[in-house]
Amino acid sequence: MTNPNSILQSHKLRITDCRLEIIQEFLNKNIALSHADLEETLNNQFDRVTIYRTLKTFLDKDLIHKVLDDSGATKYALCAHGESEHTHSHEHVHFKCEKCGETTCLEDITLPQIKLPKGFEKKEMNLLVQGVCEKCH
Repeated sequence: MTNPNSILQSHKLRITDCRLEIIQEFLNKNIALSHADLEETLNNQFDRVTIYRTLKTFLDKDLIHKVLDDSGATKYALCAHGESEHTHSHEHVHFKCEKCGETTCLEDITLPQIKLPKGFEKKEMNLLVQGVCEKCH
């Protein structure tokens, strides 16, 4: 699914210019993007709060997921699932290139099951692999 309109419709979200532009950025770049990345790329078309609220809505609707890397900034990536499938796992490996700094989802590599001790409850799990991406090799 590569059409921003159909992505918004499948998640039962109202279509706005900001939402369309942000989804298109995720589709064009195909990497994890931070709030600052989006602000810069969208050339101040939308204010900070509008972008923030849009990202929050997308998170709540399971359209994007958080990606943690060593930069300290929260990044987001478009979830990989079909129009009718809204249940999927965000627990996959992320790869950060040491040369270009791009962080990419490696959807095909899932994280291992971890059995926590009694009384512990898992909220989320992340694995970041760092190295050199195929573009920078």
